[in-house]
Amino acid sequence: MDTVEVNGLRIAYQRTGSGPPLVLLHGILGDSRDWRPQLEDLPDGFDVIAWDAPGCGQSSDPDESVSASDYADWLAGLMDALGATPAHVVGLSWGGGLALELYQRYPGSVRSLILADTYAGWKGSLTPEVVAGRLASCLRESEMAPEEFIPDWIPGLVTDGAPQKLRDEIIAIMSDFHPSGYRAMATAFADLDLRPVLPQVRVPTLLVWGEDDRRSPLSAGRQMCDSIPGARLVVLHGSGHMSNLEQPEQFNTEVREFLRPSR
Repeated sequence: MDTVEVNGLRIAYQRTGSGPPLVLLHGILGDSRDWRPQLEDLPDGFDVIAWDAPGCGQSSDPDESVSASDYADWLAGLMDALGATPAHVVGLSWGGGLALELYQRYPGSVRSLILADTYAGWKGSLTPEVVAGRLASCLRESEMAPEEFIPDWIPGLVTDGAPQKLRDEIIAIMSDFHPSGYRAMATAFADLDLRPVLPQVRVPTLLVWGEDDRRSPLSAGRQMCDSIPGARLVVLHGSGHMSNLEQPEQFNTEVREFLRPSR
């Protein structure tokens, strides 16, 4: 891992390969390790950068009152520091919402968007009751030991047929969560509604969804696809919410095919 300082925070990242910048944004309770198959497979065609969002992995914790805009500012600062603009930006789950927030604030930094199993913010994709329940659950879990709640996340992240090795890998990554960072990310996302941004997107956009995603159902992907001009949706069979880990070969193939014309 390397680090840079952006707006007073230490931000850690993994970087490998050469070619057009490809920036990978992980989900809540994750870090750059969520992108292991992409860091292994995509560097032969791209300059692949996977960050640890502030409050995750080896990055510093932000103040808990931060907003999605603050995360976008840190991300833009990291990309500028690494000379990685404009970039193809890939966001999984929480990271997909961040990718849209980055585009809203810094449209010139985004060359294309790949949004995987994501939301237009929780407020923009879920009912108020579901948002309130998720936020309350996250805040409660942030005070718990990882072994008390992390295993309960797994059925919502992968299909019933996912191998135990993959389940163990996800549990190990999530168990390293930062309590303060978890609260900050959940609070910022709960209040985020990016639906007005979707019709304004003017870069090529691919949506990738696990067929059996139980956290952000396929219906949410279809709604986002209908709202983003020219967007295309692909569905990965045999995959849940963490489609890049459960079906990495399919995921990477779709990324390469989508980006091929721009290379």
